[in-house]
Amino acid sequence: MTIPKRKNFKIRWMLVLYDFLIFSFVTYTFLWRYRGGGILSLDQVAVHAGLSFLCVAVPRFLGGTYKQIWRYGGVESYMHLIFWDTVGAAIYFVLDHAHIPGVVCIATSRIVSIMGINMLMALSLRMLYRYFFKHATYDTKIGRMMIFFLNFLGGSHIISQRDAMRHRKKIAIIGAGRVGVALAENLLNNPESGYLPVCFIDTLNYKIGREIVGLPVLDENHLTVDKMNELDLDEIVIAIPTMSAQEKKDLYDKMKPYGFDIKIYDYPVMEKAGGRLQLRNFEIEDVLFRKQITMEEDLTTEYYKDSTILVTGGGGSIGSELSRQVAAMKPRKLILLDVYENGVYDVQQELRMKYGTDLDLQLEILSITDRPALEQVFRAYRPDIVIHAAAHKHVPLMEHNCVEAVRNNVFGTLNVIQLAEEYGAKRFMALSTDKAVNPTNVMGATKRMCEFIMQAYSTKGTLRCSATRFGNVLGSAGSVIPLFKRQIASGGPITLTDKRIIRYFMTIPEASQLVLQSGAMARNGELFVLDMGQPVRILELAENMIRLSGLVPYKDIDIVETGLRPGEKLYEELLVKSEELDKTDNDLIFIERDAPISMEELQQKLDVLDQACDTMDNCIVKEALRSVVPTFYRPEEINKNV
Repeated sequence: MTIPKRKNFKIRWMLVLYDFLIFSFVTYTFLWRYRGGGILSLDQVAVHAGLSFLCVAVPRFLGGTYKQIWRYGGVESYMHLIFWDTVGAAIYFVLDHAHIPGVVCIATSRIVSIMGINMLMALSLRMLYRYFFKHATYDTKIGRMMIFFLNFLGGSHIISQRDAMRHRKKIAIIGAGRVGVALAENLLNNPESGYLPVCFIDTLNYKIGREIVGLPVLDENHLTVDKMNELDLDEIVIAIPTMSAQEKKDLYDKMKPYGFDIKIYDYPVMEKAGGRLQLRNFEIEDVLFRKQITMEEDLTTEYYKDSTILVTGGGGSIGSELSRQVAAMKPRKLILLDVYENGVYDVQQELRMKYGTDLDLQLEILSITDRPALEQVFRAYRPDIVIHAAAHKHVPLMEHNCVEAVRNNVFGTLNVIQLAEEYGAKRFMALSTDKAVNPTNVMGATKRMCEFIMQAYSTKGTLRCSATRFGNVLGSAGSVIPLFKRQIASGGPITLTDKRIIRYFMTIPEASQLVLQSGAMARNGELFVLDMGQPVRILELAENMIRLSGLVPYKDIDIVETGLRPGEKLYEELLVKSEELDKTDNDLIFIERDAPISMEELQQKLDVLDQACDTMDNCIVKEALRSVVPTFYRPEEINKNV
């Protein structure tokens, strides 16, 4: 509910009127009724009353005191009033002692009394207003008295607004620190939020049993089901941004049995969203056994600003997030290229809603294997930076479609990098995968060939090339997270190929940030690798997802093994030679020392693959891949050592 400007204007001048009545009472008391410090004539009282009023009113108006919205007022608002009233008192004191004709000098005690008592009464009026605004209700006699007071002050519209939101969701906030208290104040002061905090939950002894912003602080270690039910809660909100993933998991396990929905308050996300309050559901990302990685965005923004940027695979999971982040960096032009029109269409609508005409966005629908069509795109836009995210990535599908995997991933990449060089691009950035390290499947082997292509082309021409290698991406199309969610929603079971499987995980924003930052810091030919922390056991991931759904693993939802798929490893590797790494300015990004192959050797490998693809025989293509990628092993060779 928005208050009309005319109503705001009326309330502001009513407050001026109340302040004037307070001031009149104070000056009458200390200039006329109070006889200490000398008796003033009626004319002298009038002069000092006018002088002191000007010394109070002028600083308040010039300082913007009456622009404050006092029902949301905090310490800053009250200090603002105190400061300008102090300025006014100082001015009054100087004028009183300046021997101005017609102005009789009065005792300093009178000046202090007039200005001080007036300030205290003005502060008290505002504090009562704010307190009644927060606690007024039709449910009690005291509450109705508060409503009468607010109506008297012109706040009847506030009561109707509050009454319309009486059925807000009641929440307990875990964490009575700076972030938790700020969240509580935000919700208490905003009747349109839909949430009503009723208590804090904390573990610090000096906070437990006390009140913060009028809410009790309960001991996390002594909560009971009965106690939680007495609070009549709807949800529990975790507001401790410094917690590790393991600590969040432990807290979730402790709170979930109480039966309330659990949400998370992302304070940094709120700042990026322009201050909009965001409470999100507790997700599997919050219980991964590693902290989410955040990059310094300012380091990359200037690099991409005012550049023409082409993103291949711009409608995919990673490509679309790359597009979102690049769009925020104010490029001169952003071109999204994809063979699947629905994906890029969705991204286009999202970016248009957010940026409107401020973003020059172009879409191109074509396959990177169609070189003539791809060349038209490069000729039309001549991009400065090419971010190559287009690829076939589904391991089992590529095992049965080897010809298509090689044509798209290998020769499609070759088309993109050749045209980037031919049409004067400054930078080519490719996305790679941990499956390219000692690959056991066709998809991984094709991505290793892409790394060969990137490194070989970095040795010729002016195009600067790099590739970024990362692990599995949470929530991307075809990843285990959406699959497990669907299986849980259908009543199970969750299917695992092998309960021993471990994988590295990262979120889509993390992967995109890594690609953009590593691309900005690249010189030429680097293969960047992210320190992704500890790997996650897929079995534990499945068990945690079942618990997050409020169910019990193996009781409500079963977990069954189906056997390893063709080309699947029990574990993934991120580095070919882990002992040979170079550090970068970012402690989380490393560069693998991997000598590039020559252009002649690359051409020989490409000729072998091209001839194999001409046979249209998947078995021949797979064997050709083994001959050109020396580290392409059979899965049983790798898995037997696990």
